[in-house]
Amino acid sequence: MSNPNSGVGHNEDAVLHSNMDSIIDRLIKCDNPHNGLQLPENQIRFVCYYARRSLLEEESLLRLKPPIKICGDIHGQFSDLLRIFHLGGHVPKETYLFLGDYVDRGKLSVETLTLLLAYKVRYPKNMYLVRGNHECAKMNRIYGFFDECKRRYSVNLFRSFVSAYDCMPLAAVVGKKIFCAHGGISPRMTCLNDIADVERPLEVPDVGLVCDLLWSDPDEKTRGWGENERGVSYTFGHEVVNLFCKRMKVDLIVRAHQVVEDGYDFFSRQLITIFSAPNYAGQFDNAGAIMNVDDNLVITFTIIRPTYSVKPGGSQGKLLSATGLNRNL
Repeated sequence: MSNPNSGVGHNEDAVLHSNMDSIIDRLIKCDNPHNGLQLPENQIRFVCYYARRSLLEEESLLRLKPPIKICGDIHGQFSDLLRIFHLGGHVPKETYLFLGDYVDRGKLSVETLTLLLAYKVRYPKNMYLVRGNHECAKMNRIYGFFDECKRRYSVNLFRSFVSAYDCMPLAAVVGKKIFCAHGGISPRMTCLNDIADVERPLEVPDVGLVCDLLWSDPDEKTRGWGENERGVSYTFGHEVVNLFCKRMKVDLIVRAHQVVEDGYDFFSRQLITIFSAPNYAGQFDNAGAIMNVDDNLVITFTIIRPTYSVKPGGSQGKLLSATGLNRNL
């Protein structure tokens, strides 16, 4: 005998997909991506609600299969996010892993995060979102996202976004051999299951494994583990990277969290920093990059050039920094 309610779930999914398609289409086809698009607040909160559900269906440690495209910080640069999809291919034709810091600093964090969350709801197996250190209410109150939500919408919308990214996974492993996190690794980590066992939703703690995954940095001058000038977490040197890869049986660490001139930068031959916001915050002449991982784990990069440049002298070498910026990227 057929179940009279058998079509209910299917119909609900169809309505949800239709709503997400409409929101995605409006954002992707935004007439002026530098000025953004004022979506109705109830539609954005609708996205956040379903994104929370979708994110919590995943483990805190994502285990993903190639091929996949990996991106670093976006920081509210909505027009550059659209360029990423134009250059790298659109979802669901392509699968993406973003490594956090979707908001703050850039002026269109609402559109940026809404589009990514809508993609997550609509195509959960083609869009993966790892949490960055700026997916944190405390950071947002300092670096712009809270003010943007309050000015353009309401404090309640900000809370809806926070409730969504409190559910984001913390790291990923691609093809069993590429470890990915926003910031880096942790001295408290003994195995990959330490991450998988973290329960969500959660706020970002001030210390510990989760904090380190979002905040730590590689450093050429550090031997072992060192004090981080950000005032949070640690720095780590070449030998720590090599030991981590050996113990976790991975070949490569991919992380974001720092501006790099060419959009990507190598450290210790087993770690890559990827940054996907070109001309970051309007203060650097850096390129952004997309890391392409094929079925055989062969890596290539797609470079995203700035659409406009800062004054000569804005570029400061392979690993860029600036007073007031590098501390809390």
